[in-house]
Amino acid sequence: MLKTAAVVVAFLSLMLLPTISRAQLLPSGNVYVGVSYGDTVDVVNRYTVRGWNASVEEIPLPRFSYLGVVLDGSGFYRKGLQQYNALLGPRVSKNFGKWRVFAQVMGGAQRTTSGGMTHYPVVEDGGVGVDHKFHLLFMKNFSWRAQFDYDRSRLLTATQNDFRGSTGLVWRF
Repeated sequence: MLKTAAVVVAFLSLMLLPTISRAQLLPSGNVYVGVSYGDTVDVVNRYTVRGWNASVEEIPLPRFSYLGVVLDGSGFYRKGLQQYNALLGPRVSKNFGKWRVFAQVMGGAQRTTSGGMTHYPVVEDGGVGVDHKFHLLFMKNFSWRAQFDYDRSRLLTATQNDFRGSTGLVWRF
């Protein structure tokens, strides 16, 4: 599990570093990487899972700095269960001094492997979170994030309700 998470974080870092360095493509926004804990259902049983969560937020219109577009990815693991999510949607935020609160609504796809079967349901996500900005000399562009999400996935007639909480480091540019 740790090897997979390390590979994903390294891949995201390598893919995002050239993009972020080009100010024309992402003039403002943030990158988030953290650990995540979730509560998921596998047909009948409810499981507690652990994994990772990463996201990239772009604020495309500087005039409306409270509105961003988020690309979010996550992975959850437990013996006999793997779940990956890829989500995209808008985020609304407000700054209060060192604090930044936000709410987001996203949609996307999920890949769940359990008991040798793999499913690809559609996912809807609603979440809230808060960032706390560091005011240290060398970490002025970094924040700490706590985020909570409700995921609802549908495959044919089956509906699954999942919860996740994540925390980690945010780099603002």
